[in-house]
Amino acid sequence: MNITILGLLIPFLGTTLGSSMVFCMKREMNDSIQRALLGFAAGVMIAASVWSLLIPAMDMSESLGRLAFFPALTGFVLGVVFLFLLDKITPHLHAMSQNPEGPKVSKLSRTMMLVFAVTLHNIPEGMAVGVVFASFLAGGNAISSADAIALSIGIAIQNFPEGAIISMPLRSEGNRRAKSFLYGTLTGIVEPIAAVITILLTSLVLPFLPYLLAFAAGAMVYVVIEELIPEATREEKTDICTIGFAVGFALMMVLDVALG
Repeated sequence: MNITILGLLIPFLGTTLGSSMVFCMKREMNDSIQRALLGFAAGVMIAASVWSLLIPAMDMSESLGRLAFFPALTGFVLGVVFLFLLDKITPHLHAMSQNPEGPKVSKLSRTMMLVFAVTLHNIPEGMAVGVVFASFLAGGNAISSADAIALSIGIAIQNFPEGAIISMPLRSEGNRRAKSFLYGTLTGIVEPIAAVITILLTSLVLPFLPYLLAFAAGAMVYVVIEELIPEATREEKTDICTIGFAVGFALMMVLDVALG
């Protein structure tokens, strides 16, 4: 149980440390650094989706023979659809964009829409950690404690730049450093909450674990394609993002294999 508690808190720690960068950096983050961090986060999320979620989902479904892909495919598609709908009904503003997305709500400030944007794609990350630890606690050979911790560390690593990327724009919007740090940190609180809810429902979700693993993967891939990559490659400046993506992907791959 101690391993589970630690695993649930590690990603939140990553967001908190990243948000704390607002105290030691200039008012605005260097554009190239921001692109590299976005690419890095995208690489980590894609690698985690493949090695930590989709492959274990198919391993759990080996009894289906040639149809072992079906739970993973179904969950993946549902995850993409879920984030697509959530993206459409939630007013939010990406850190490197001037135009809000989702329903137009005039009463919401740019600060709150920035917070909503990051909170939105922290939900699938929390679900991913929760469902992996639920699978570990349920027993079986598909996911070990090392596999679950590897995913938590990977999510925490990509949460670090995300924490910085949200707290710095909040600061540039005119908020105090302490307020920017607080809001940046709070965007990550949904991860352990989503993870705990998933674990508490383990007895109910156990038969659907392969679907839920793939669901989290689909949701994370949607975030990468819809938000991270477009933001990092705007104005056709792709080189630094590509390097960041490669480093993030390679690091998460090594973590998963070495620790798993």
